[in-house]
Amino acid sequence: MKQLLEDAERIKSLEIQGATNVALSAITYLDDYAKRLNCSDLKNCFKKLLEAKKILIDTRPTEPAMQNGLAYIMNELDKYRDSISVDDIPKKIEEFKDIYHEMLLNSRKKIAEIGSRRIPEINNEDEEFVVMTHCHSSLVTAILLEAKRQGKKFKVINTETQPKLQGRKTANELLDAGIEVIHVVDSAMRWAVNSFDVDIILIGADSITSEGTVLNKIGSRLLALVAHEEHVPFYVCSPLLKYNPKTSFGILERIEMRNPEEIWEKKDENLTILNPAFETVSRRYIDGLITEVGIFASSHVQTYFEKMYPELIE
Repeated sequence: MKQLLEDAERIKSLEIQGATNVALSAITYLDDYAKRLNCSDLKNCFKKLLEAKKILIDTRPTEPAMQNGLAYIMNELDKYRDSISVDDIPKKIEEFKDIYHEMLLNSRKKIAEIGSRRIPEINNEDEEFVVMTHCHSSLVTAILLEAKRQGKKFKVINTETQPKLQGRKTANELLDAGIEVIHVVDSAMRWAVNSFDVDIILIGADSITSEGTVLNKIGSRLLALVAHEEHVPFYVCSPLLKYNPKTSFGILERIEMRNPEEIWEKKDENLTILNPAFETVSRRYIDGLITEVGIFASSHVQTYFEKMYPELIE
């Protein structure tokens, strides 16, 4: 359990960033934990695995891709409860982990292919296509890298993303691929859209509700409002696995409040520091979700999720 708690802390502390990376890490940590387990019987083993699942989920309560992955593994394992032994459990969990891992990787590849089509071929040397993004999304990066691989010309404006500066990771990944980047502070979002004639805005998602509302890094709604004001197409890039099925039953997504010391370590009885990690983006500001099954209005996410991943419907 000690090793699992240390692994969980890596997710909680933001050492691991990006919803997809968090999901992949969490299912790997559950798999590793299962291999270390020493159980006397199946009942005790399932109890310990469910405790481990809860510990991992509690690290980042707004990460459905992680929650769906852990739920998939445990739901599939439960189907074999009456036909396996304690010794079979690690192998089964590794099998289900690999299947979910493949789901995420396949969705990323398809999203990169579909999303890259939103970046046009430009043959005129005087024209310039400008993409803007916020925070760090491995899926947005995958789209941009695929467009670069196809030989498309464009440059990217990205935000530094306070207080943990995840935007620097995005900038470094793009720079390593030879993509021109303009890096701005978060409060310069509107100025950047106006100053550089942004053609399209792409962001990732941490969670999507049944109503089509997206939860993403704080600042995402501000950028969506700027896009709406300036008539810039605004797309959210996300696998369907970031849909939270529980929201269809009335459960509301929580906005995670992170440690205020990430912003400022000052202590004063008259000072209150708030550090919301995420905010919502209404479906009315989203031109489309770019997913592994295509691009569609975010309000249709539940329908596509149930068709694509019926095994995740509890």
